[in-house]
Amino acid sequence: MSAILELDGVGKTFAADGHRVVALEDVSLAFERGECHAIVGESGSGKTTLANLVLGLIPPSAGTIRFNGVPLPGERSREQRRAIQLVQQNPLSALNPRRSVGASVRLPLDVHGIGTSASRAGRVAALLEEVGLDGDYARRSPRGLSGGQRQRIAIARALACEPELIVLDEPTSALDVLVQARVLQLLHRLRAARGLTYLFITHDLAVVRAIASRVSVFQKGRLVETGTVEVIFSSPRTAYTRQLIGAVPVVTDEEARLRDAIRSGAVPMDAT
Repeated sequence: MSAILELDGVGKTFAADGHRVVALEDVSLAFERGECHAIVGESGSGKTTLANLVLGLIPPSAGTIRFNGVPLPGERSREQRRAIQLVQQNPLSALNPRRSVGASVRLPLDVHGIGTSASRAGRVAALLEEVGLDGDYARRSPRGLSGGQRQRIAIARALACEPELIVLDEPTSALDVLVQARVLQLLHRLRAARGLTYLFITHDLAVVRAIASRVSVFQKGRLVETGTVEVIFSSPRTAYTRQLIGAVPVVTDEEARLRDAIRSGAVPMDAT
């Protein structure tokens, strides 16, 4: 595999009440094309700052971010904005309640001029079906839908631009366990079918075990450890990583079966 995203000595410092706050410090990290790379750590570890830098919402204070080998500027081109998309933690706040589901999914198509005006309705229906929702959902309001359905709509909207990289910011933390498993299976299937790369922000190491291929551990703005999920969980090098993993329940036979079902596509895909 080749790196789709590379961070080289990236840092971010904020000014707060006359003081400098270091949110990220000298982070060098590569994300391989087609992988699900989880970013984990406690609150304040720099996870969200890292996501915002990759999305271009804030500029780095130091270092370089490269996408497909090209340094990303402070002002992203339309193509660069299309190529990196976001799925947020709370889909209800991410979806405008005054817009129909179809209008929300269609918005990126309109903004980026993708397809013709006449073809976009069909594209919206196809995107909804791709995430396990009937095309009739386009006429509905997000207010009357379940959390799992809203998150599927948010995923469909992110897919509209045909991105290469999707930043997923705690995308299942607001969902119950069964719905979470179905959304994780959907994400796993989409990654395989579309060749997507995921930057998966989470505090839930059980979710990391279920979906990620690699994991990077952050503490107080610094990258302390990175490696495959199997290596990190079986042989963590740092005391901080061992502390995080120690707080996660031991994998039960049921959890292992659920993880394998997610990866194999055996979890039922009804639209909850």
